[in-house]
Amino acid sequence: MTATVPPARRLAAARRTIMALVLVLVAASLALLTVGNRFLTRNVMEEASLQANSALRLATSALAGHLSRYETLPALIADHDDMKELVLDPSNPALRQAANLYLKDINALLESSDIYVMTMDGNTVAASNFDGAASFVGENFIYRPYFYEAAAGMQARFYALGTTSAKRGYYFSSPIRVNGAVRGVIAFKVDIEDIETSWRGGEYKILVHDPEGIIFMTGNPEWLYASVLPLTPERLERTTASRRYSDATLRELPIGAGRISEHTLMTVDQAGGAREYLVLEQYMPDADWTVKVLFDTGNIHAQARTMLVAILLFLCLFVLGLAVVIQRRARLQERMHMQIEAQAELERRVEERTSDLARVNLQLRQTQADLIQAGKLAGLGQMSAALSHEFNQPLAAAKTYADSATMLIDRDRISEARDNLGRISNLIDRMASISRHLRNFARKPNEKLGAIAIEDVVEETLEIVSARLGTADATLIIDLQPALPSVRGGPVRLQQVLVNILTNACDAVEGLDDRKIELSARKAGGSVVIEIGDRGPGVPPAIMQRIFDPFFTTKGVGKGLGLGLSISYNIIKDFGGSLTVGQRDGGGALFRIELLEAEAMNEAAE
Repeated sequence: MTATVPPARRLAAARRTIMALVLVLVAASLALLTVGNRFLTRNVMEEASLQANSALRLATSALAGHLSRYETLPALIADHDDMKELVLDPSNPALRQAANLYLKDINALLESSDIYVMTMDGNTVAASNFDGAASFVGENFIYRPYFYEAAAGMQARFYALGTTSAKRGYYFSSPIRVNGAVRGVIAFKVDIEDIETSWRGGEYKILVHDPEGIIFMTGNPEWLYASVLPLTPERLERTTASRRYSDATLRELPIGAGRISEHTLMTVDQAGGAREYLVLEQYMPDADWTVKVLFDTGNIHAQARTMLVAILLFLCLFVLGLAVVIQRRARLQERMHMQIEAQAELERRVEERTSDLARVNLQLRQTQADLIQAGKLAGLGQMSAALSHEFNQPLAAAKTYADSATMLIDRDRISEARDNLGRISNLIDRMASISRHLRNFARKPNEKLGAIAIEDVVEETLEIVSARLGTADATLIIDLQPALPSVRGGPVRLQQVLVNILTNACDAVEGLDDRKIELSARKAGGSVVIEIGDRGPGVPPAIMQRIFDPFFTTKGVGKGLGLGLSISYNIIKDFGGSLTVGQRDGGGALFRIELLEAEAMNEAAE
């Protein structure tokens, strides 16, 4: 016999296992805090580096594209005849005025900052801003590298803070040659502040510095004219000689360098405290600029910490779930032990109740048999009532034709009497057909539906209801749209529906002043709509939802069984159509029958 471990010992073993899991969790958490944080930081920084590199390429491309628009323009304008004539005779007022106006128009057209012409001594003799407060005319720029390089016959480029306009710009210059000799210099100044403005407020901090390390473009105004390199006397002397930054105050940016793996970091001391940035840079050889993109590592560390917390939380949840499973398993074993003990008692009680249940089941079977028999009797009653209701109308019409035939025979009008007998025969055929189709009230018929003509069914219906129309002194107005398509259904059953609705309409208008009944049919899309309206009291909204229920009638006792509309509703439903009732405009009831066209049904089947 196998020894059973007591439940108390199982619970104690489960608690020891849970404590071991907690110790494992603590050790794993310490390992994650030391090693995992560095690993996650490197991964997040790698992803941030890829994103910052995309931003760097975009910024560099934008700068290069903006400057390349103007690179070839100075040489083109230098070849203009007005420019050549001006440098040959710079004191001629007419030539200077013509050149000023020409440069102003070209400057507005090209959307550059300034365009101006200098003689070989560095004096400006014409400028696009000749009529402005900060006109370059009369200024001397011989100290600018772009002047003396162009004066030496070269195409030159230079970036600087304007000494006259105090605006930063990028300068393009070209020599003006007359008969092969350099006789003057033309310079373009391009505004770069619009590009700088687009850098402000973004996710990345973008800056551009010159070879001396001085920042002259940045989305952070506090860093403008600060240097990312030490301002040695040699660097200051080269910058001062070209008057690149005019009278701007230059200073060193308080920064510190660092690295994580292969990533370069830079710490900047600023008003809000020291901030660390991931740095990516790209050198632009044509402009002699270096573009840097800085990404705040605070976001990187925050994302790494978030991922670390998520991992720790997942680990805690995993250990907690495992502990819960172990605890529940121990308690489940305890409950199973108790259930085994209780099962014996339960089996004993079950045996006692089995005999009682057997007797109850026998009584239930007998009751079920009685209910089935009652259901059969109710079905026979409904069928008898339906036969009585559906045969009353054809029998009444047959009696009328028979009485009329007797009178016609007495008057020796044999042909007319024979016609009445034929009608009686047709009515007898219809009653036989009705008896076959009445089972549709309880279940769907097995016969196949076919294409029927609305005009023929209406004509046959009139033969049956004409006597009831005469009794009610009602007038039936028929409006059938010409060339109506055939519909899918059964002619006898559709005739049965029309007879039921028209007979109800006769009952509704009998004794009223307006006893007109209207029957219309029209094509609507892929269907044919038949409407029968009267001027009777109509159907109250409170009973409109129940009007098609079996045995529901608004007629008095003994005047109706409440089966006509119910049978009609199920017949139209079998045809795949719909039968509805509503209020007629001006009062009365309006029954609407919608049947699908026979061709539409065939296409759907295909």
